Amino acid sequence: MITAMWIRSTMAYRTSFVLTALSNFVATGLDFVAILLMFSQVDALGGYGFGEVAFLYGVAATAFGTADLAVGSMDRLGRRVRDGTLDTLLVRPAPVLAQVAADRFALRRLGRITQGGLVLGYGFAAVDIDWTPLKALLVPVMLVSGAAIFVAVFVGGAAFQFVAQDASEVQNAFTYGGNTLLQYPPSVFGKDLVRGVTFVVPIAFVNWLPGLYVLGRPYPLGLPSWVAFASPLVAVAACALAGLAWRAGLRSYRSTGS
Repeated sequence: MITAMWIRSTMAYRTSFVLTALSNFVATGLDFVAILLMFSQVDALGGYGFGEVAFLYGVAATAFGTADLAVGSMDRLGRRVRDGTLDTLLVRPAPVLAQVAADRFALRRLGRITQGGLVLGYGFAAVDIDWTPLKALLVPVMLVSGAAIFVAVFVGGAAFQFVAQDASEVQNAFTYGGNTLLQYPPSVFGKDLVRGVTFVVPIAFVNWLPGLYVLGRPYPLGLPSWVAFASPLVAVAACALAGLAWRAGLRSYRSTGS
C-alpha cells in the first residue's frame, strides 16, 4: 500500500522519474568506469580478465540493486528512532519492517539494476564459459540468493540502529561497501578479509563462491566445491538471523519520551 502510493507519486512526474533513474544509472556506472580505467593499464586484475570481473561485478550490482530497491530505505530508521517518528508506524495495522522498507520507496533505483544487468550481459558475452545445465541454473539462483543476503544485511544494520541510533554510515559500510567489495575478484584482497565476508558477514555467497564455479575458477581459502551451491541456505539463515535481530531491536525501542 505504502509502496504503491510512492510509485503513483513518482509516476505523476514521469519526466522527473526518467531523469532521476538515468542519473542513478550513470552514477552507479561510475564504479564500472573505474574498472575500465584499471584494465586500460593492466591485462588482468588479481589473475582475472576483464570479462570475468565484469561477470562478478554484474552479479553483485544486480543483486544489490534488487535489495536496495526493496529495502534501501532501512537506513532512515536511525533518524526515526532519534526524533520519535517511529511511534507513528507502531500504531498502524501493518508490520513495522514493511512500513520502514516502503518509506519513500525510490523507483529510480531501477537504474542500478539496469546498469548491473547490462554489465552482467556483457560478462556472459565476453567470457568463454563451459556451460552446463547446473551452471545455467546457478546463475538465477545466485541473483535471487544474493539479493536476499543483501536484504538481510540491510535489515540487520537497521536493527543495530535501535541501539546506536545514529549508525546509518556503519550500516552503509556493510551494504554499499560490501557491494563495492564484491565487484572485484577475491584474489585482490587479503585472506583475513575474505574469511570475514565468508564466515562473519557472508556476502561472499552473493557472487564470489557461486560465481567462481560458473567461471571454472578455484575457490578462495581452499573451500570445498559444494560451497558454490550453499547460497540459498546462507540466504535463508542470514534472513532468519536478521529477523531475530530486528524483533529484538524493536522490542528494545522505548521512544523518545516526548
